[in-house]
Amino acid sequence: MSDRRPNIVFLFSDQQRYDTLSCYGADYLDVPNLDALADESFVFQNAYVSQPVCTPARATIMTGLYPHAAGPIVNMINLPEDAKVISEMISDDHYKGYMGKWHLGNDIERQHGFNVWKSVSGGGTGQTTHSHLNNETSTYTQYLMSKGHAPDVNPDTGNQLNKAFSLLGQSRRKVPSFSADAWYDMPEEDQMASYLAQEACEFIDENKDRPFVLYVSTFEPHSPYHGPFMDQYDPETLPVGPAFLEKPESASLVNKVRADYFMKFMLDGEDQTKDSYMMNYAASREDVTTEIGWRTLRAHYMGNITLVDRMVGRINQAIKDAGIEDDTIIVFTSEHGDMMGDHGMLEKRSMFEEASRVPLLMKVPWLSKSQKIIEGSVGHIDLVPTLLDLIGEDVPDHLQGKSLQPVLQGDEDLSENDVFISWNGYDNDVPDRFLGDHKINRMLRLPWRTVVTPDRWKLALCAGDQCELYDLNSDPYEQTNLFNDPAQQDRIRDMAARIRVWQVQTGDTAPLPTT
Repeated sequence: MSDRRPNIVFLFSDQQRYDTLSCYGADYLDVPNLDALADESFVFQNAYVSQPVCTPARATIMTGLYPHAAGPIVNMINLPEDAKVISEMISDDHYKGYMGKWHLGNDIERQHGFNVWKSVSGGGTGQTTHSHLNNETSTYTQYLMSKGHAPDVNPDTGNQLNKAFSLLGQSRRKVPSFSADAWYDMPEEDQMASYLAQEACEFIDENKDRPFVLYVSTFEPHSPYHGPFMDQYDPETLPVGPAFLEKPESASLVNKVRADYFMKFMLDGEDQTKDSYMMNYAASREDVTTEIGWRTLRAHYMGNITLVDRMVGRINQAIKDAGIEDDTIIVFTSEHGDMMGDHGMLEKRSMFEEASRVPLLMKVPWLSKSQKIIEGSVGHIDLVPTLLDLIGEDVPDHLQGKSLQPVLQGDEDLSENDVFISWNGYDNDVPDRFLGDHKINRMLRLPWRTVVTPDRWKLALCAGDQCELYDLNSDPYEQTNLFNDPAQQDRIRDMAARIRVWQVQTGDTAPLPTT
């Protein structure tokens, strides 16, 4: 490392589960750029999100606080304006940029100490609280329109996109924009990941002579699972694990009802095309009435990871071309995972490994230039203090994670590190979207608290549902719930006590069952 202060380039995808990189066992995936980054990085074997859904997970990534402390406990809650994110904890010696999906409120306007802001969304998490934004387009929308693409969302003019429209003047008017479904037919160069790669490379080149912080967040591989690489993998030969399309019969009711909903199209002959949630969110262009259809959806998802891989490759190369490789920390992770048919479910909102465990690579060239495997478990809660520590900034006392720099240096390990994951439920004032079935929405109102212990046991507690206990050592696919096993009651009480101590330490008031 030179005498200049280090840079941070933080890259994160949306809804990418842990087992999508070769360093996590997925050697059948074609991700050469992520593999190359992993070869030079600390690879955290067991990294977990704070909550397996977009906004709360992002709140933790940016603030170093658990969702209940940061404020956004569910989707549709904005990050409070006075909540400090990492860019506001770093001195102005660093030039700071944010590009991509924000999902913490105001997606359009530059904020929270960032000098450069490249937006990709037409609105924020709570769009009704940002009515003045409805007359502004994202930079990504502007880019697509400049390339000659016609917006597919245009409330003022309907589908008559040849009509003139005004971008100013009418309160709460939403400007033309592009849905995720519209990206399906666009060439690779116009995909969100490609656009963000271009913008990030320009930022790096323009700021290579001064220290900088750059966050880049792409939408891929989030549903809908569309894009230019949908034929990248053969659905019939793509590997699946033992929990694929297996209903979680011993699990909680919320997991059972979600599996029942997603699998009814294959097992009960329900008409998928008449289900608005499936057609708008979950599987808009895939047929989940057959097993091969499920495998095809999974192949499409994996194909979209190719877009993520190419984005990472272009940005990594820009760092090298700028001659700042030895001065730049690169982080790659995802905000949460995706069930992808495992346990009979799609999407996230689950404590299962597929939704709550994500890849985490951290390249710190002055500590190591080769791959170092970090055993044990960590949470995203530790990212902000770790990055601040690595670049020589003070770590604020209010942060709820801890710096992992001693672990990276080999001075400490994770042998005593518990990881905590939340599901906060919601109330009538803060609903998530309708999730396909009223039973799912009803069960997801209940809060959950989960601990993963250093010896790889996972306990998930809920006061209104069947709790879950899994031995991740002998049962990595979480097929056997041991919560009611008499032999495990002492273990359950110990693990529950860890959760309750954590609750006190972090100011969490979610009710838990008596164990």
